Amino acid sequence: MIFRPLLAALAVVALAGCAADPAPTEQLRLTRQALEQASAVGAVAEESAELKLAEDKFARAEADMADQSYKDARMQAEQAELDARLAEAQVLTRKSQEQLNVLNTRITRLRKQLQLGEAQ
Repeated sequence: MIFRPLLAALAVVALAGCAADPAPTEQLRLTRQALEQASAVGAVAEESAELKLAEDKFARAEADMADQSYKDARMQAEQAELDARLAEAQVLTRKSQEQLNVLNTRITRLRKQLQLGEAQ
């Protein structure tokens, strides 16, 4: 008779533990996607401290998942996603600045050509 209520109590405790911190599989997927996007635009861990940090945190998140430390895994994965998105934004900003510099050089060249044409 005591065995049945004990089993029920253990089952409730086990389910409550699972409900509190479910495996963050979706967050890990989002983080992996953010890392891939950062790499796709040209972020390289050797040149980007943020991407290196993101990769390290993602590795920790995967280790936490293996240990079933879901709360820690979620936190590491969320931080890794943000770091990867920052690395991506930095690369895109740098590329945009380079394009802006090229356009400004062309504009300057065209202005000089126009001034030379007016002088003649």
